[in-house]
This record gives sequence, C-alpha cells and structure tokens, in this order.
Amino acid sequence: MEEPVNSEGIRGTLHRPSRANGDGIVLTHGAGGNSNGPVLTRFARAFEEAGYHVLRYDLPFRQQRAGGSPHPANAARDRAGVVDAVNAMRAIVTGRIVASGHSYGGRQTAMAASENAGLADSLVLFSYPLHPPGKPEQLRTAYFPDLRTPTLFVHGTRDAFGTVEELRTHIALIPARTDVFAVEGAGHDLKRAPDLAQEIIQRMLF
Repeated sequence: MEEPVNSEGIRGTLHRPSRANGDGIVLTHGAGGNSNGPVLTRFARAFEEAGYHVLRYDLPFRQQRAGGSPHPANAARDRAGVVDAVNAMRAIVTGRIVASGHSYGGRQTAMAASENAGLADSLVLFSYPLHPPGKPEQLRTAYFPDLRTPTLFVHGTRDAFGTVEELRTHIALIPARTDVFAVEGAGHDLKRAPDLAQEIIQRMLF
C-alpha cells in the first residue's frame, strides 16, 4: 500500500507491505530527478513486495523547487534531509534500516552516514557518482575513510561517472564491508537494468 507523506520536512511516498518483515528502506533520488522517478518507484514497489517498509522521498533541494540541480553550498541541508528520513523510518519499524539513494542522493546518503555514526544499518548506493564524466581526477571519495556502514554499490558497466573497476579500487578506502553489484550494459540512469530487487536484497550487507 502506498500513501503520500508531506509533514515535518519530509515529502514523498510511504510503501507499507502487506506482510512486513520489520525492516525499513529509505530511498532518494539523483540531482535531476525526484522521488516519483520510474527507477525509484520500481525498486520501492519491489522492496515493498519483499516485506520492507519503504520511504521514497524528495531531498530538501527538490522540495524547494520542482526542477534544476542542487547547489553544492546547500548539500549539508540535503544530508540533514537524509537523517530526517531515516529517523522517520525508525518511528515506523523496529528492525534494521537501509539507507539508499541514486547518484547524488546516494552520495549524500553515504556522506550523512559518515557524519552520523549508526545512522543506518546498511547502505545501498545506486550509480554512485565517483567523479564527473570525463574527469576521473575529480574524485568524490574524501570521506570514504570515515564511512563505517556496510555498503552495497549497484553500478552499471556503462556508467560515465566511474567504471566498475574504478569503483572497486576506491572503495578499498572504506573501513567497513563493501560489495559492488555490476549491472551489465546499464548506464548511470539504470533504466535498462533488469529487475534487480531480489538480488540486491540477497546481497545487502549488515
């Protein structure tokens, strides 16, 4: 069952499973999208079907305006939005919390976890933007040594924001369990990816 959420700074959709397993997933979008994007909706519904409560939500920058990209100066506010979403899920479920996001949303989710010990029990990061396309020297990994949450990276083999090989090299900086789920032939948007939900669930790290 899906119900809209728009209160206490959180805007999105809550998925309530018919047979709950006690765990919850918070899931957010990339720089150009919102919580109603087809990829997020598809994964949220699959996770719900598997028994998870799922909150797919808009980051603060998207709550402020319907279009456009986030401004780097306001990234801390988006990370605060991640924390708020996790806390909202903790008020709903008694089990484990998985914090997840696509691209920019995944990056801010991981950074929020590095800044807030114990924020989530596990992370699932879709299409982590390791660096801007064509600029491998501009790595977004400075905080990796502070990330102590088990993390699964779901990454397309045609992702211009970093190759699977680059990702595997740099996540060695993370002092927690990590894994890379390579999606053959998928780009950064993961639109052509097959149904991955069940395999992601099996590979979640706790």
